[in-house]
Amino acid sequence: MFPSISKFLTAAAALSTTAYAVPQGWSDSSGSWQGGQGGQGSGSNSVSTTPTTTSAALNYASASSSSATGFSTASSAAKAVSSGTACNNSPDLCSRTYDNVTHMGAHDSSFLRDSSTDDSIAGTQFLNATYALNSGLRLLQVQVHDLNGAIEMCHTTCELLDAGTLQSWLSIIKEWMDNNPNEVVTLLIVNSDDFKASDFGTVFKASGIDTYGYTPSGSAGNSTTWPTLSDMISANTRLVTFIASIDADSSYPYLLPEFSYVFETAYEVTSLSGFNCTLDRPSGYASSAAAISAGMLPLMNHFAYSVVLSYEIPDVTNIDTTNSPDTTTAGNLGLHAKTCNSDWGQSPTFVLVDFFNKGPAIDTADNLNGITATGRSDSGSTSSSTSTSTSGSVQTRNLGLASGALVAALAGAVLLI
Repeated sequence: MFPSISKFLTAAAALSTTAYAVPQGWSDSSGSWQGGQGGQGSGSNSVSTTPTTTSAALNYASASSSSATGFSTASSAAKAVSSGTACNNSPDLCSRTYDNVTHMGAHDSSFLRDSSTDDSIAGTQFLNATYALNSGLRLLQVQVHDLNGAIEMCHTTCELLDAGTLQSWLSIIKEWMDNNPNEVVTLLIVNSDDFKASDFGTVFKASGIDTYGYTPSGSAGNSTTWPTLSDMISANTRLVTFIASIDADSSYPYLLPEFSYVFETAYEVTSLSGFNCTLDRPSGYASSAAAISAGMLPLMNHFAYSVVLSYEIPDVTNIDTTNSPDTTTAGNLGLHAKTCNSDWGQSPTFVLVDFFNKGPAIDTADNLNGITATGRSDSGSTSSSTSTSTSGSVQTRNLGLASGALVAALAGAVLLI
């Protein structure tokens, strides 16, 4: 069902101006990696018990260590855990500090383009958050709005695409973490309507996920010493939560103001040649080099928008190029990571992508981390863009418009004007 023209134009206009993205190696002439760094809705019936591994990842895992770039190698076995124990899908990550691991993430992870949303053109993922976690992603980003006092996951406006309450979604993430005790997960929440830390704290406590919350030692920046993944797992403080536009609250010390710890690259990219490594926010640093020097963690946004009748919508047409681990073509995820590694002198800590199963994007994270992954129940690579079965689903409401409907409605609106 279409919204009214006035409501649609309001939502479409907002979508055109609001987008949020809210990360290590280099290649030879063949594009191979050389070197390395030390929703909800429906899921897929396609399940693979074979880890996603590429020849590039195998090349990458054999790289030598370099303290100048923070690289670690597969030979530095995790000492804090027993032999064979995997942290975030690899024993080689257990002894690495949190900031020395690339965490691949799903941008707007709760906004699906599948049958539950009538293939909404506002959707940024084909598969839900549970599937993302099973596929190896350890960073989930969501956008929230105020819906009658509730913290609701809405894309730009709740009229455009409403994915349900944050509390329900957090309960799903907690259940996954309960069942996967050796995994460290990061959440990034876009606080569109300026909720307070106490508002989020209430929701986190109600879902039960607050018990996993990690509180950094010291203040933000260079004063923060990040623990190893194995230390976080041993302490069962395995959830790192960054929230944009909140003030730190000592009553909820595990809810971290994003831009006190993280800087981001540009997030509103409309061409495959537009990806770069320049600091976009926060504004308090003159450059990415200055932010890194201050101890900020780099987040590399890597998703593109198509422009349709002056409106920006997630670009799915070029997604196989955008999410490719290759380093040979403009727009490749692998090339973007390679460039940022060169520019920054270190690898991105976080990466956000749309439609994560394409590429699949997790291949790039494995290449960056120099690992051969183990223990994934879903490969993250599917042959089709839609799926039929549910995995940790929560009802999605106020569905967005399908792609053809949106184009038709926009054209009709233009004619009416």
